Amino acid sequence: MEELRENGRAVNELRVVKIHNHYLLHPAGSVLIEMGKTKVICTASVEEKTAKHLKGTGQGWISAEYSMLPGATQTRKQRDSSRGKIDGRSQEIQRLIGRSLRSVVDMTKLGERTIWLDCDVIQADGGTRTASITGAFVAMIEAMKRLKEAGAIQEIPVKALVSAVSVGIIDGEIMLDLCYKEDSKAQVDMNVVMTDRGEFIEIQGTGEEAPFTALQLQELIAYAAKGCGDLHQLQSQILGEVKF
Repeated sequence: MEELRENGRAVNELRVVKIHNHYLLHPAGSVLIEMGKTKVICTASVEEKTAKHLKGTGQGWISAEYSMLPGATQTRKQRDSSRGKIDGRSQEIQRLIGRSLRSVVDMTKLGERTIWLDCDVIQADGGTRTASITGAFVAMIEAMKRLKEAGAIQEIPVKALVSAVSVGIIDGEIMLDLCYKEDSKAQVDMNVVMTDRGEFIEIQGTGEEAPFTALQLQELIAYAAKGCGDLHQLQSQILGEVKF
């Protein structure tokens, strides 16, 4: 029997996850993803030109932007536009989102166009970057569906599902999908991005307050794999019959 956390979850259990598809009117793909109290709007917009370094190659590109709205946290977060620059954390996260999704896309089949993924956190309670990746993947596939329906691409140029989740060690206990309260006191914090084939795209692990052992690392990854597997099942249900 797994020990229960204060909100009734087992240590290897995700928070309640909801993905609301077709959330907005205008983007080619849009979802609201909720992981517990964390809420992120992820949209996918198609631009009929590729990145500058790929012009003339026949290849497309996937790019991401991430931001946290001023009211997403207990204390107001200043907008990047008023600061005149993107803060370092946001820049790191949007790069993570972009490379996570590019890793499973065949850019030659996408053609010379860009899919822009915008992830806006409207409420933050831990795991905003992992929720953004999981939600942005669904929005990206919906945008690709539209391109296929319009005859712009012949197939969905994606090799696998992609999701992400956090894991950590708190008072010696390994836990999956940390909320902010848990994350703030974790001795070890890790974010894991995986495909539904069991492949790893990225592992970001840090001993915040203490080092961790090889055995603990294996256990952390096992918890993350279980969490990502659950998220892949939900993505499949949302997307329906899509052939990769």
